Amino acid sequence: MKRSILALLLGLSLISHSAFASAPASLVSTGPGARIHGVDISRWQHPNEKTINFTKMAESGVRFVFIKGSDGHDPADSQAKKYLLLDRPAAQAAGLYTGFYHYAYLPDTTNTKQIVTDAKAQAQKVIWRLASIGGYTNQDLPVALDIENNCVRSISGVCKKYMNKKYVTLWAQTWLDEVASKTNRKPMVYSYPQFLQTAMLRSAELAKYPLWIAAYGKDPAVATNSPGMKKVGCFAHSWTKSNCSPNWQVWQYTSCGIGSKYGLPTARVDLNVFSGSEEKFLALTNGLWQPEAADMLPFNETTTMQIVSSSFATTNDVASFVIDVFRPDGTPVVTGDVAFKSADSLMSAGTQSVLRSGSGRWTLNISMLQAGTYVGYIQFTDESQVHAPSIIPVQFEITQGQAPSPKPSSKPTKKPVPAPVDQCKGQIRN
Repeated sequence: MKRSILALLLGLSLISHSAFASAPASLVSTGPGARIHGVDISRWQHPNEKTINFTKMAESGVRFVFIKGSDGHDPADSQAKKYLLLDRPAAQAAGLYTGFYHYAYLPDTTNTKQIVTDAKAQAQKVIWRLASIGGYTNQDLPVALDIENNCVRSISGVCKKYMNKKYVTLWAQTWLDEVASKTNRKPMVYSYPQFLQTAMLRSAELAKYPLWIAAYGKDPAVATNSPGMKKVGCFAHSWTKSNCSPNWQVWQYTSCGIGSKYGLPTARVDLNVFSGSEEKFLALTNGLWQPEAADMLPFNETTTMQIVSSSFATTNDVASFVIDVFRPDGTPVVTGDVAFKSADSLMSAGTQSVLRSGSGRWTLNISMLQAGTYVGYIQFTDESQVHAPSIIPVQFEITQGQAPSPKPSSKPTKKPVPAPVDQCKGQIRN
């Protein structure tokens, strides 16, 4: 099959980049336990937009760095993209191997079709992001799925609903299979032992994907230490071996690495070790994938909207709309948000809150509305300009509700000031 002109240009871009980049550093095992040493970073390692000294990082003995590259929520995704584009070429120029990870947010639904659709949409975001940086090079580790939170509905920071094991497993398996299929390289799974056991089903299919495990408190320099082990019994999950140890590829052994030692402008950084030999490490970098034109991120592609359901009554109630937004091929949009706009500038649009229940589906709640007839439209917008804006007209009636009974006043009580928490207690400070 002939490559498109865009793909050829991308290939030339990669050749040009490699001409200026340093060769990968020797994979001498300089980490604890004579293992290959690595770090993982995100926007939190850029306080006040300070840069990272990747040359110093390489000189410290670090050989690989995972960078947060995408996120299931748009604002965090925008930040991730910004620093991926900054950090990946700088790290590779310093001779480091790089990978990026996607932080997953699970959809608020128990409909299996919607769960699969959402997983594929978040996978599409990752494929577009990987395509936007030219695909995989021989200095890239596989993309990783960061799945560590199965809360799908929270109010004021308190989780009110968790997704069950069956659906978490379905979502993760769908995402992993989709990324593997599109990029011809198996992505990794990042999580911690308790989550793998309590929030996911055991699955031989999941176990086919490399595990990056977070487990603190044990020193990887001690040969007999293994991550994610109980003092008594097993963490029983997809990667647990017969001796209760996990079949891991990368072990995040502390979140309390000394940042300045590794060229970082932050006090702390996550540190990792690789499980095996240089040959085993390099095997993860096999399989170059360079995007074709169809893999590239769209720009302002057309969208259509549909109101799935709506409800509204009195001034004491919340007006609610469930909205789907679709791409031209009928799949859900990957990024963006919705809001109600009143056609009458004198009519308040109320206090609006938006709950994303899955990719392309939002529940829009509007409170603090006065009595009256509301004419306007629900608007979909996407700051990233992947999807074009669209609107759908709406009209609804709000009637006057009964005045609420006054609540008795009470004197505020002083809460004790909690003692500062040592977040590195029991961890390795390396």
